[in-house]
Amino acid sequence: MSEKSDITDQNTLEFAIFCIENVALKLGIRACDLYIQLSDGSDILDNYIIPEYDVLHTQSKDYIVDDIISLMKKRGELL
Repeated sequence: MSEKSDITDQNTLEFAIFCIENVALKLGIRACDLYIQLSDGSDILDNYIIPEYDVLHTQSKDYIVDDIISLMKKRGELL
């Protein structure tokens, strides 16, 4: 796995939490379980959600959630 991205500001932190909570809600799983999966079991949090904050946060909630789930499916990382 690649090096972890650092969250350097509150907006990025809040966005990461927003993504985790909303994807977990759509998948019907606990947010803490999804966080573990996205941070320890894959590189989606550190190498997609955080670095792409500037682009992703301008999209709708549904787009963001569906995009992350689609990436998880593509990589075979759905719970």
